[in-house]
Amino acid sequence: MTVPSSPALAIRGLVKRFGEKLAVDHLDLDVPSGSFFGLVGPNGAGKTTTLSMATGLLRPDAGEVRLHGIDVWQDLVAAKRQVGVLSDGVRLFDRLTGRQLVVYAGLLSGLDRDTAVARTNDLLQLLDLESAGGTLVVDYSAGMTKKVALACAMVHAPKVLVLDEPFESVDPVSAANIRDILVGFVRSGGTVIVSSHVMDLVQRMCDRVAIVAGGRVLAAGTTDEVRGESTLEDRFVELVGGRRTGEGPAWLHT
Repeated sequence: MTVPSSPALAIRGLVKRFGEKLAVDHLDLDVPSGSFFGLVGPNGAGKTTTLSMATGLLRPDAGEVRLHGIDVWQDLVAAKRQVGVLSDGVRLFDRLTGRQLVVYAGLLSGLDRDTAVARTNDLLQLLDLESAGGTLVVDYSAGMTKKVALACAMVHAPKVLVLDEPFESVDPVSAANIRDILVGFVRSGGTVIVSSHVMDLVQRMCDRVAIVAGGRVLAAGTTDEVRGESTLEDRFVELVGGRRTGEGPAWLHT
């Protein structure tokens, strides 16, 4: 598939400080439309902060973010219509049933009730949650919770999905089902941005990738360009550093 030249997400000079800590340091990044894009980096690299600013959840100290040409922080409502977000660790309204939660997300996005209900039914079927639609989300497994959160991110038919650690604590079957849905979304013209620590998964799933550390992009391009002759994990360790060699102290070995 030919990737259009107009970026789904364009970031220029993004800056965010928390007290004395510079979490995002004049970061620039383009995510092409129709791509399956992986954002990888060590803990504290600034990935979640960057994605939060890119999706209208956290105001930057400086810089510009555009979603399909819309300036996120100049027209926040219009920008949020373009994007569905699955944030790592964000609490859901888990005293609602799965069906109620997704319908509620649709209503918050401006859908009328009939449309929200119809789309919720479609998504619960797609995500194999039909039988759990009447169950309180608090009683869901980790995999089911990820899937219903994904349904909430998709119910308003966004052009861009931004997913922060979507496969963490998810069993292999649920992870495979979610991957299939995301691949189908990209094939239909959508754009997926995934933040993950699982390098093998990103290498197999994403056609483009950026490695972030210290609040800056160290490398970006197609997955093959970034990893070169090595694996993505080896390239990541080479750029980020910090790997310790050796077998550990003698008392660890019996």
